[in-house]
Amino acid sequence: MASASDGRVVLDAGDISRALTRISHEILERNKGASDLILLGLQTRGVPLAKRLAAKIEAVEGTAIAVGSLDATMYRDDLKTQPTRAPHKTSLPGSIDGKTVVLVDDVLFSGRTIRAALDALSDLGRPAVVRLAVLVDRGHRELPIRADHVGKNLPTARSERV
Repeated sequence: MASASDGRVVLDAGDISRALTRISHEILERNKGASDLILLGLQTRGVPLAKRLAAKIEAVEGTAIAVGSLDATMYRDDLKTQPTRAPHKTSLPGSIDGKTVVLVDDVLFSGRTIRAALDALSDLGRPAVVRLAVLVDRGHRELPIRADHVGKNLPTARSERV
């Protein structure tokens, strides 16, 4: 991940791999294994991260992990003020009812995307537990949202881009 202003690398490929390995172990420990676990990557950059996490969990547990994607575009609270991107497909690997759902995204910033994702998720079913895994937590929260699993805490200025 690089800052737009200076192009500084804050996580290289090895750092990302190690962070995802640690997060995968944290998820397994907190869930007490892989049963009833679903990883949902937030469109767009959370989807490949969710797939990588699933592969790491599968390597440890020896069982396939359900992975899907969630698009929260139409649930955002800034649709009137920000140019919107075209919605992407939401793809669930089955029912989320009664399951442990881990939302996966690349960067946690204000918390508004996660709030939108929670709204979208509530329209799709009723998980037993919802957790949040992010590669980078920038701070600057505008809503009371906290990640359960974080690859790297990276304090930034509001104007910086990750």
